[in-house]
Amino acid sequence: MAKTSGLNRRGVLARVTVAAVTAALVGTTTAAVAADAPPSFTPGAEQAPDATAFTASAVTTPRNHLYGVNGAGTIWGYKPVGGGTIQRLADNSGTGWTAHKNFTQVDLDGNGASNGFYAIRSGRLHYTDVGSPRDLGGGWQIYNKIVSVGNTGGAVSDDLIARDGSGVLWHYLGYGNGGLTQRVKIGAGWNIYTQIAGKGDLTRDGRPDLVARDKSGNLWLYKGTGDYKAPFGPRSYIGGGWNTFNALVSTGDLSLDGIADLVARDGSGALWLYKGTGKASAPYGGRVKIGTSGWNGFRELF
Repeated sequence: MAKTSGLNRRGVLARVTVAAVTAALVGTTTAAVAADAPPSFTPGAEQAPDATAFTASAVTTPRNHLYGVNGAGTIWGYKPVGGGTIQRLADNSGTGWTAHKNFTQVDLDGNGASNGFYAIRSGRLHYTDVGSPRDLGGGWQIYNKIVSVGNTGGAVSDDLIARDGSGVLWHYLGYGNGGLTQRVKIGAGWNIYTQIAGKGDLTRDGRPDLVARDKSGNLWLYKGTGDYKAPFGPRSYIGGGWNTFNALVSTGDLSLDGIADLVARDGSGALWLYKGTGKASAPYGGRVKIGTSGWNGFRELF
């Protein structure tokens, strides 16, 4: 059954009020108001896991929309409707996101659906649930990748993984309001990877996992441990040939079977779904095409 993403209504009300006041003060065309408007986001209704249908590991495998940000800074959402099929929402989910990068969704209340997302703009980390982004602080220009694969620290809220320019991996624990703790170093040498992805449990052990593709096109699995100081165990080999794809991303359980999946975009702009199997030795099944073309029009998928 469809469920809202857990976003509070206060943000919606505040956004409507600000828009009304701005229009009244400016007293000019709507185009003039829009030109100065900050980035905004309106999420679609998320699909939370059905706890009666799956094992306890479903708690760490959310069901989120897949979002894409195009070159004009518009966010479009795609709803999972079963079997890996996705359906584009009738209206866009946000505008004005031309300067942001490294988008990643997070579930802050542990209900199995994202509350919002993190993104970086001009070296500053922003968190957004409804409306305009909230500034969480500067210094984030040192990172070339951020990703939240879920609750990797043992608490309720999703946490954040960040890789700096030297290939060092850092762990930030998340608070329920979108804030983050001080970082903890969890690894080095991660600049060998060109793609890092994950959202939820791949191996049915109740912990979120991460996958990474190296420069040779090999895909590796890092199983979650639940230890915030060392959230991932040693890597294991998944397979080769993954350089076919220019983007890898997971939003969780896209096929609605209770296991985390992986989405891959190839050079022609087609989109492929790799359904999760729940097996650490072979975490993905054969690929299924879920988008024929045009997906290269998105500069980021999240």
